[in-house]
Amino acid sequence: MSTDVITRQVETRGLAQAAGAMFLVGTLAGIAGVIQDYPLYGGQALRYLLAAAVLLAVTRLAGLGFVRLTPRETALLVALSLTGLVIFNVCVIEAARHGGPALVGTVLGTVPLALALLDGRPSPRVIGAAAVVVTGATVATGLGSGDLPGLLWSLGALACEVCFSLLALPLLPKLGAVRVSAYSAALAVPLLAVIGLIVDGTAMVRVPTAAEAAGLGYQSIIVTTVAFFLWYDALPRLGPGRAGLFAGLIPVGAIATGALLGLGTPSAADLAGAALVVTGIVIGLSAPGSGPRRKEPGSAATVLRDPVATAGSEGREPVAKLRRAGRRRGAESPWQARPSRSGP
Repeated sequence: MSTDVITRQVETRGLAQAAGAMFLVGTLAGIAGVIQDYPLYGGQALRYLLAAAVLLAVTRLAGLGFVRLTPRETALLVALSLTGLVIFNVCVIEAARHGGPALVGTVLGTVPLALALLDGRPSPRVIGAAAVVVTGATVATGLGSGDLPGLLWSLGALACEVCFSLLALPLLPKLGAVRVSAYSAALAVPLLAVIGLIVDGTAMVRVPTAAEAAGLGYQSIIVTTVAFFLWYDALPRLGPGRAGLFAGLIPVGAIATGALLGLGTPSAADLAGAALVVTGIVIGLSAPGSGPRRKEPGSAATVLRDPVATAGSEGREPVAKLRRAGRRRGAESPWQARPSRSGP
């Protein structure tokens, strides 16, 4: 199999995973009403506890052994969990309380533009595509209203969402998508539990109703376990700029879920926003030379483009040995294939 064929397969898988991950995250809005009366921070702690248990079980079944982290990698993992999971939830909750969900949804709609601008030297077409996606997400979500605290909490959620992607990039080559998802979810549990005790005291957890249990289970298994893995497996395949375009599918997922559950018929603005999001994604993906780029060693976004290494190798050395063995045989191997460097 040629290198070009392998490259296209890797990229196609990344596109499907990024789209699926962000759409699933958007479905969370459709079930938010089911768990709205459950203690917020205790509920999120339970969500990540169940997700971590499932993901850790998957790592064991997949034979992914323990990987020793350097102090820098440990700090990155803690920062990822603290910002991308814990503080993100706090910011979203507080922003919704002050300005309503429309305000925070609108601000989070700028994620594609933020990731495109932070992705090294993005092409003008990718930046333009991200702006179209942002416009569509804003139209679909609604501009909302709120006070200054609500806006500040929303901006905090935006920063944390960007950290959720960028802090994971240096960890993915060594840990892989499953372990990054599992370890970050596990670290979030005690942090959220502490916040819950401070805010709600002993009332931070209670026995959920059947509907609440179903809602929390959906958050854990679908929105956390499945979506986290899909996103972290897609991120190094596409790069943060192109993958970030799919964040515009979050409100699309919310609209689709609401319609499916009979929570409301999509309005003309909803449909127009969804159409703009899809248009922006198509523009961004059709940009010449918009494939994954390999960052220079030592940069914050250094990622091995080898699909096997990214999917959870035990580190670079075993992969390097296989590559050397492939060169000695003079044969082309999927272990060696990487997407070619492209972009401006």
